[in-house]
Amino acid sequence: MSYDDSVVNEAPSDSFWEVGNYKRTVKRFDDGHRLCNDLMSCLHDRARIEKSYAQQLTEWAKKWKQILEKGPQYGTLEKAWLSLMTEAEKVSELHLEVKCALMSEDFEKIKNWQKEAYHKQMMANFKETKEADDGFRKAQKPWAKKLKEVEAAKKAYHLACKEEKIAISRESNSKADSNVNPEQLKKVQDKVEKSKQDVQKTKEKYEKNLDELNKSTPQYIENMEQVFEQCQLFENKRLEFFREVLLEVKQHLDLSATSYSTIYQELEHSIKSADPKEDLKWFRCAHGPGMPMNWPQFEEWCADLNRTLSRREKPKKTGDGVTLTSISQTGDQASQPPTYNSLFTRSTTNSIRSSCNPFEEEENGKPVDEKENTITKNVSSQEKNQNYTTEWSDDETNNPFTSNETNGDNPFDEDHSGSEVRVRALYDYEGQEHDELSFKAGGVPVDWRTANVTSLLKKKRRIFLSIISHPFTAETGPL
Repeated sequence: MSYDDSVVNEAPSDSFWEVGNYKRTVKRFDDGHRLCNDLMSCLHDRARIEKSYAQQLTEWAKKWKQILEKGPQYGTLEKAWLSLMTEAEKVSELHLEVKCALMSEDFEKIKNWQKEAYHKQMMANFKETKEADDGFRKAQKPWAKKLKEVEAAKKAYHLACKEEKIAISRESNSKADSNVNPEQLKKVQDKVEKSKQDVQKTKEKYEKNLDELNKSTPQYIENMEQVFEQCQLFENKRLEFFREVLLEVKQHLDLSATSYSTIYQELEHSIKSADPKEDLKWFRCAHGPGMPMNWPQFEEWCADLNRTLSRREKPKKTGDGVTLTSISQTGDQASQPPTYNSLFTRSTTNSIRSSCNPFEEEENGKPVDEKENTITKNVSSQEKNQNYTTEWSDDETNNPFTSNETNGDNPFDEDHSGSEVRVRALYDYEGQEHDELSFKAGGVPVDWRTANVTSLLKKKRRIFLSIISHPFTAETGPL
């Protein structure tokens, strides 16, 4: 937009030279201060947008990076795909830099300039506004006074002309009317003569006031222009400052010159580096026919693999529950996993049988038969309340304890009147505790001739009773 001073337009009704119309120029001071606030708000909104966009880019990159890392894509194409996330992170950093530049540099620069350019006053708006208003008022006051006199003289002259016209009209009517006497006619003529004199007198005064006004007009113009130019200088500073700030904002917003070009050059290089053939080769070696394989080969038998654990190994206790350890199976039952039901049933059965020991007729004041019945009822009730599996049974042919007990060949079931019992070992055994014996299969332990069998069996019986009373807390093991 350009302005041509050579074009002369008709004077508008609200010309600057009219009295009081300088206030529009003075208002620019208030407008300038408000425009500073508007520009700061504008930059603040843009900074918020930049920050939000940067955060969204970061969240997008984080989300899809996790999806890709957990997804099925692999190889160099995965790296090329991930380069999009890297680009987003870098662009996010750039937009955060833009946000920081807008707020820390441009915003603060406008704020400081506004504070230095406009000085707030208590009673008035701004010091600059008051000074401009006082300057225009002082320059316009003499000319406005003369203009007021001219307007008054003009009004009086126009009124005299109107009276003169009315008087002339009456004189003409009186001359045409035959009923008007000479005296009345003379009065009308005198009125016309006086009105002509008033017209001449007001005209001279009007012309005189107008001439004085015209003589003071150049000085009025000079004074008004002087104050106006001062306002123009101030407004020029504001406009130049705004132009400078906008150029700096443009530099901060323009990321295409160096930053963006570098990022997208790296992105293009990463994408072009993807090699489908290399990815297929990697997949063949990692998940396809190229993987190594332990092909089946002849293996010698190793005795350590079929080692039978000792029946006296103690279980490991964890917390308040029971952990059963050191259980091994041989033969057909090796493929069947042990269950707690079989262990619990076997333990309770052995405890019932041991409670019928002939060497122990009574314990805690109860006969053996009563205790056997009570124990049997307790075991039956527990088995009804719990859905235990029966993968294992007591009909194990390889268990020397169950085979002897079911066939009635248990030497402990015989009635012995003495405390010494001769026994024969059914398998090899190595003592695990200080009160246990070591023996070979078929042998007769010498120490058992003098052993207190009754006390030993009482001890075993108490252990079984403890298992029945607290099956989930007792420390149990194969006996």
